[in-house]
Amino acid sequence: MLSTLMHNSLDSRLMRFVVAFVLAMAAAAPAAAQRITPNEIDGDLRFLASDLLEGRAPATRGGELATAYIASQLRSAGIEPGVNGSYFQRVPIDVVTVDSSSMRVTASGKAAGQLRFPDDVVIWAGSAVPSSVAHAEIVFAGYGVTSPEYKWDDFKGVDVKGKILLVLVNDPPATAKEPTLFGGKAMTYYGRWTYKFEEAERRGAVGALVVHTTATASYPWHTVVASWATPQRMLPRDPSAPPPLGFRGWITDSAATALLAHAGLDLAALRRQADTRAFRPVNTGITLDVAFKSTVQHLESKNVVGVIPGRGKSLAHQYVALSAHWDHFGIGPKVNGDSIYNGAVDNASGVSTLLAVARAAAHAPPMRRSLVFVFVTAEEAGLLGSQWFAEHPTMRGGDLVADLNMDVVTVLGRVRDLNVLGADKSTLGPMLAHLVAPNGLRIDPDAHPEAGHFYRSDHFSFAKAGIPAVSIGAGTNYVGRPKGWGVQQEDDYTAHRYHQPADNYSSDFDLSGAAQIGDIVLRFATALANSPVLPSWNANAEFKADKPRTVPE
Repeated sequence: MLSTLMHNSLDSRLMRFVVAFVLAMAAAAPAAAQRITPNEIDGDLRFLASDLLEGRAPATRGGELATAYIASQLRSAGIEPGVNGSYFQRVPIDVVTVDSSSMRVTASGKAAGQLRFPDDVVIWAGSAVPSSVAHAEIVFAGYGVTSPEYKWDDFKGVDVKGKILLVLVNDPPATAKEPTLFGGKAMTYYGRWTYKFEEAERRGAVGALVVHTTATASYPWHTVVASWATPQRMLPRDPSAPPPLGFRGWITDSAATALLAHAGLDLAALRRQADTRAFRPVNTGITLDVAFKSTVQHLESKNVVGVIPGRGKSLAHQYVALSAHWDHFGIGPKVNGDSIYNGAVDNASGVSTLLAVARAAAHAPPMRRSLVFVFVTAEEAGLLGSQWFAEHPTMRGGDLVADLNMDVVTVLGRVRDLNVLGADKSTLGPMLAHLVAPNGLRIDPDAHPEAGHFYRSDHFSFAKAGIPAVSIGAGTNYVGRPKGWGVQQEDDYTAHRYHQPADNYSSDFDLSGAAQIGDIVLRFATALANSPVLPSWNANAEFKADKPRTVPE
């Protein structure tokens, strides 16, 4: 039986498209014979998640060890270097470390007092500068959204240049009259914290604070601290970009509530106003004084790139990309005596599984299109490595036609369903659904569309460049487990191990599910490499390419 995705999305045009793809699926059968085993995934995972690699932070000794190991595995599999005879694509990264002892965040005017770092606020520099200073009034700007397609404007022409914006995370909510407003329950890019800071820069603000709640951010405050109260990594700034913010940051809901209360403002009431199109920015009368020093390092990290050349005379210049991020947070704040953020599940699991896919693909029969394996850096810093690769692809005269990403591959066993981020945005979703249906697998809808997972992993960088992309992972229906067990395990991981030192390797991992996902990705990549049709965006996809996806000569 086809998945719900197939039933809901197949029109006659798409049916013809998928039928053509199905004709190519037989080409995936020989590759599937190259079985991926839990043991080979386990061997890579043990090493990549070991303390020896010190959390695999970009531009550190542990990161260098990780990239050297990945390249050695590609070489031993016979996979060709993907960057002018090298496996390494250099990625310039500015590392900015805040001196927390120099941090001053005080409020005056209608409020007085100091905000504690990192208990109340987590703040970092808006660009790679040695000192950051902002002294300005706070303006509450609702969700900080300007969206012509949804007829929504939180600014209403109000000039916020030189102000500090206080904004809510996530999208304005849908209503009974407009159930699909901002994607309904699903988050759009307008809801992401990255968009909030980008819009604040475009408006000329000097700083921006995003109000955190666990429900709206989809992760607890300790995840904010682990992610941002650490050295921040940035790509070199584009000279044509707007002037950077003096600082970026998060503030707890309780701290924001108390701060506004001093000015006679009720955050709960402001939220209700912000939920409507009639909202206008609110001058709070509160002046925030922010100052801190930073250490700036202009460093370099690496994407690891390997290629299996296609053999089709007219199609070898087209590439199916397979991606996974190798980085994690390195050494950070201690939690229960442990300061090494090993990132076993996030994302040593994805790298180890993709390495197994690469080995199997290297021994499969020749494919018509080429495969490019991209192990990217600095995903945890904001998808920096994949952004760099998507903007600076390494294949001269080639055409990237799709990206299959692997981020957080299950360590809990085999599943009956898949979680495919972006399945509803391009024909990749129905194509994959057809591929796995004979195995009794289905693609289920995103259980937490409000969390905006589509915008939070490396496939998004490819999507922004116009390339159809999905991230493929396990669902929550585990073989041999009761209903709801998978959801409980997922929630427990998010609450206790996600972006924490507790994300360690365990001998209790059941990697049969990782091998299962690896087999699926291998078969899908093989089918795409031999398919007579290319994947394409759905008509309403926000990242539909306006121009051919061809790498410049």
